[in-house]
Amino acid sequence: MANDADGIRVVIFDQEYFIRGQLDEAYIQKLGAFLDGRMRAIAGRTRTVDSMRIAVLAALNIADEFHQIKARYEEKTRRVDERVEEFARLLERYLKEADSQ
Repeated sequence: MANDADGIRVVIFDQEYFIRGQLDEAYIQKLGAFLDGRMRAIAGRTRTVDSMRIAVLAALNIADEFHQIKARYEEKTRRVDERVEEFARLLERYLKEADSQ
């Protein structure tokens, strides 16, 4: 959890990494802990001890979750856009009726 000239120290699945970048240290630690947790959960459900395989399985798991969330977001955005268009049409019709009176 150290922050030094080499970057922010993060331990993921018993491996030490030094991360440099513009992100906040607490956020980087949170990301590292998240990935570590995913990898440990997968390692607990599989027989493999190969950390590369576990990392790939964790990445696939996270990618699947991301794409599911993205699809839900896009569907909700589409529905909101449809409602906005519907309300804009109703408002325009109301304003035209109000102008004609």
